[in-house]
Amino acid sequence: MDVREAAAALRAAHVADGYYWIEGVHEPAPTPPDFVYLRRADGGAWEVGTYERGVHHPLARHMDEAAACAHLLRQLI
Repeated sequence: MDVREAAAALRAAHVADGYYWIEGVHEPAPTPPDFVYLRRADGGAWEVGTYERGVHHPLARHMDEAAACAHLLRQLI
């Protein structure tokens, strides 16, 4: 699964748009005050975390895009 497929899965599961942010694929505007995110990290890794009150809180880093997407889905579905 890639980030576009993850976004489609979240839409299909009726997860509210403001609950998640996926870099380059699903970036709600205006930015919600808190959400679960998936973004690129240093070294080609993917980072899954939470964003609360203006601060990113990483939960995990994955070297594989599919693993990061699966982690994001487990957080939200």
